[in-house]
Amino acid sequence: MKGIVFTEFLDLVEDKFGLEMVDRIITASTLKSDGVYTAVGTYSFSEMLQLLEHLSENTGISIDNLLLVYAEHFFSVIEKSYPGLLATYKDPIEMISSIENHIHVEVRKIYPDAELPTFEVLDKTENSLVLIYKSSRAMHHFGLGLMNKTFEHFNSTAKIDLEKIKEDGTEVRFFIQRN
Repeated sequence: MKGIVFTEFLDLVEDKFGLEMVDRIITASTLKSDGVYTAVGTYSFSEMLQLLEHLSENTGISIDNLLLVYAEHFFSVIEKSYPGLLATYKDPIEMISSIENHIHVEVRKIYPDAELPTFEVLDKTENSLVLIYKSSRAMHHFGLGLMNKTFEHFNSTAKIDLEKIKEDGTEVRFFIQRN
């Protein structure tokens, strides 16, 4: 997992819960990196999972809800760091439906060894989208948060439902309906 995901996560934890919480979750975890991350480094997903689990334990907030909040934060990082990518699109459904064939292609140019989820478009209309998310990391709520922020970015709203195809969350169907 790319280091930017870790550095931004710890920035969010510090911002929302304080530096003491960052120290607490790092200390409680068994991290090969010792909790020292660079944006361009690559680290084990198990480290992110430990940090999320310990943050959840310390705050009483579910991992899914923490991932939603983190995705909202991460979208702002995308807005600041890659405004040209967002400017390519004029519509949230167009943008979300192009994750696999455009956005992830661009991400791989910047981070060639990034392990990204896959998104398969099953059905698309002007106001709706059905996609399948697949990832061994089961971070579908991170994807959900990014989708919510995408609609917000375009001053639009949508009802987004998800259905776990696999109980462990490694395969999820998203149903998106623009309001």
